[in-house]
Amino acid sequence: MNRPVRVGIIGSQFISTIHAEALKRCAGAEILAAASPTKSHVKAFAAQFGIPQIFTDYRQLLALPDIDMVVVGVPNQLHCQITVDAAAAGKHVVMEKPLCLNLAEADRMIDACQKANVKLMYAEELCFAPKYVRLKQLLDSGALGRPTLIKQSEKHDGPHAPHFWDVERSGGGVTMDMGCHALEFFRWMLGRPKIKSVYAQMSTQVHADKTKGDDNAIIIVEFENGACGVAEESWTKLGGMDDRAEVHGSKGVAYADLLHGNAIETYSAGGYDYAVEKAGSTKGWSFTIYEEAWNYGFYQEMAHFVDCVRHDRPPLVTGEDGRVVLEAIFAAYESARTGRKVRLPFKTKAAKPHDLWVKK
Repeated sequence: MNRPVRVGIIGSQFISTIHAEALKRCAGAEILAAASPTKSHVKAFAAQFGIPQIFTDYRQLLALPDIDMVVVGVPNQLHCQITVDAAAAGKHVVMEKPLCLNLAEADRMIDACQKANVKLMYAEELCFAPKYVRLKQLLDSGALGRPTLIKQSEKHDGPHAPHFWDVERSGGGVTMDMGCHALEFFRWMLGRPKIKSVYAQMSTQVHADKTKGDDNAIIIVEFENGACGVAEESWTKLGGMDDRAEVHGSKGVAYADLLHGNAIETYSAGGYDYAVEKAGSTKGWSFTIYEEAWNYGFYQEMAHFVDCVRHDRPPLVTGEDGRVVLEAIFAAYESARTGRKVRLPFKTKAAKPHDLWVKK
């Protein structure tokens, strides 16, 4: 494909704004259309990014013959049907995390894209964050020896939109929302070995008035290669966003703080808006991030997926990877309910991970 990849964006709020910003920086992409059910939202979104066509029904966007790829940033309960419809229309799909609500939906999405011969790409930006890419290079080079323990934590004081709090729409709490980052981060760092078992502790410490889901979680993942991953996830941490990782090996250790090392220590009486994570109050002391979207890997992620479509290359992170992550999330909720380690493969017909955590 010698021409730019022609893109449609489904969604017009927070994450879609980051997708559009990243795609605008990508010389190989051209955004032709956007779709969102609220006309005022999609109209303002299109005006901001110079997108020529807007729709309130995403199926009208999918009907455009010129669209090669759609980038989807919508609530979790909509992921499956949009993917199936996009595949039927012959469009490649970039799907924001988590892949969908349950394993049956994941299988349906993967099957639809395989049958239509389109790519299903899973948008895990941590696999593209420059500091974490360098961390992986250190591990792959042998500088740290054989990996023994990987840790990743992501914490803030709660999500920015109502659908995250509603477990019927989101599928779960902080484990579903942010634990999915850690799980794919571990797999990617280690070369994607199989997961042996998952153990998790979850609780609702602060936000019981807003959600039935977990707002704090600790997840321990055992891999077949002997390494262990420990994820710490929280919606209760004040003072802005926190995202950091550690890699321990037989010959060394490396620490990567995704935000603070690139930040301006800031005190603001009134607070300010984050460009990437609209989560957490920034009143008082916090860390102001320069080039947030680049630092998080969003520009690199979109450029990679565009290149995959343009040159028919396999993506770094696939729908199948998203399914593995989702299976581990279900195992984590089962572990949190039973207090026991859950071995994988883990089969369940639960409609969403939160269903396994709810006391019967």
